[in-house]
Amino acid sequence: MKTTDERLLADIIHWDVRNWSQAVKFWDRHVDWSQVHTCLELGGREGGLALWMALKGKSVVCSDLMDVERTAKEFHRKYQLDAAIRYQDIDATQIPYENEFDVIAFKSVLGGIGRNGNKRAQQVAIDQIHKALKPGGKLLFAENLTASGFHKFIRRKFVRWGDSWRYVTLAEVDEFLSNFTNVQIRTTGVLGAFGRTERQRRAFGAIDQTIVNRITPARWKYIVFGIAEKPRG
Repeated sequence: MKTTDERLLADIIHWDVRNWSQAVKFWDRHVDWSQVHTCLELGGREGGLALWMALKGKSVVCSDLMDVERTAKEFHRKYQLDAAIRYQDIDATQIPYENEFDVIAFKSVLGGIGRNGNKRAQQVAIDQIHKALKPGGKLLFAENLTASGFHKFIRRKFVRWGDSWRYVTLAEVDEFLSNFTNVQIRTTGVLGAFGRTERQRRAFGAIDQTIVNRITPARWKYIVFGIAEKPRG
């Protein structure tokens, strides 16, 4: 199945698919997948990104902090890929690999790692990713930004973890990735975050992609995504 297939994108992304799927489409365009063999998803839960990479025929480890086989394996079985994916509980601040992977991917992970203002833990996780990548390996990232004042207000009022989650700024993303090279960063999504149902988020996301992204500054957007490469030597 092609990544442009809407049903597949929904299974990979799960939430505000129109906006978050821009990351997957960007990675598809800017990674030479013929050079990729080993992959790791961090913070996988249901393992959407692990599924995406396994569908490309890559050797994939699907990981989360705990119980990842329980939360992801049945989902992968839907695509008959559960036997092709390895499952491992991994703390992103203590990745037990070095120079191992061609690609490490995560989506919406840093905020939880940095709960209660722990910026240092977020940097440690990025440094651990750097360690676990092969020279020339690529980090594919998609994360929640602090975004606009209205986003901050809505999160405090209506998001259960809104007060504890540590949303990152664009300047912090640059800082976290300072040991990488060939860093490419994009932002997307304003209205999609406010949908109460996926149907609403789909409608708002369509407006984001056709209009709002073009007329709002990057600091108002709530998703940052991109690619960063570990130097070859």
